[in-house]
Amino acid sequence: MKAVTTSSDYVPVRKKKSFWNVFAQQKYLYLMSLPFVAWVFVFSYLPLWGWTMAFQKFKPGISFFDQKWVGLTYFKELFQDEQFYQVLRNTLAMSVMGLIAGFTIPIIFAILLNEVRHQVFKRIAQTISYLPHFVSWVVAAGIVTKMLSTDNGIVNDVLMGLHLIKEPIQFMGEGKLFWGIVTASDIWKETGWNAIIYLAAIAGIGPELYEAAKVDGASRLQQVWNITLPGIRSTIIILVIISIGHLISIGFERQFLLGNNLVRDYSQTLDLYSLNYGLGMGRYSFGTAINMFNSVVAVILLFTANGLFKKITKESIL
Repeated sequence: MKAVTTSSDYVPVRKKKSFWNVFAQQKYLYLMSLPFVAWVFVFSYLPLWGWTMAFQKFKPGISFFDQKWVGLTYFKELFQDEQFYQVLRNTLAMSVMGLIAGFTIPIIFAILLNEVRHQVFKRIAQTISYLPHFVSWVVAAGIVTKMLSTDNGIVNDVLMGLHLIKEPIQFMGEGKLFWGIVTASDIWKETGWNAIIYLAAIAGIGPELYEAAKVDGASRLQQVWNITLPGIRSTIIILVIISIGHLISIGFERQFLLGNNLVRDYSQTLDLYSLNYGLGMGRYSFGTAINMFNSVVAVILLFTANGLFKKITKESIL
């Protein structure tokens, strides 16, 4: 017998719209995005042309075609420089310390704020916590230096008042303490600001989940462990992947402002090394080689971290 097809069995086949059909329907959205696409192209992709300097013996004032090409000479010089490995050590140490502390503490802070039931106190605490973000590192470094000073510095005064030390500690003169000082300063300055995105993610968790957990007799700690943390897992993973991509691109402002000649062996980062031995000494090609190495390693770290998280947690940003 011939099968009879009813109207309920009919499934319409949707034709895949071409790009131009979609563009015609959403042309205003595409036009609104053009300024941002142009901005990214001009400031992010167009400067990549400058990487050619790393393969030239670049001299200002000479046209591109008259520059002398030297191949990988500056990269060989970079990898043969003992100071480069010292700088790389400092960069990785401060990056890893900042990555660990910079994620765990804001998450803990956001969860604690979310558990506060007194709304007025919650708003005041949140406002005070992210105010340091708007203070420039010039001012922040001055505050940190004054607090750690041996001359009426509050940290030394408190430690001596509690009889934990007998003499003031030269915090800013101890190289082994520099990494911890930079990490602690960054936490103080950015914890409140970084917690905002976690608070927003927590706010997106359905309150009915907490109500059901209360009915089942779950404590507040159990609710945090079984509902809050799984609810913001995607946000945490995405931010971790992005941060790993910037693992060796930590900038130089904090190290430059908090550092001095006494802690020079611990304060130099790749960006500061590029600034001092590239731009500062007029070795533009050498400085470009350092920055190119920095960027290539960052891309490799980003794709590696994304691949690992995609395989383990099924979460990715690419």
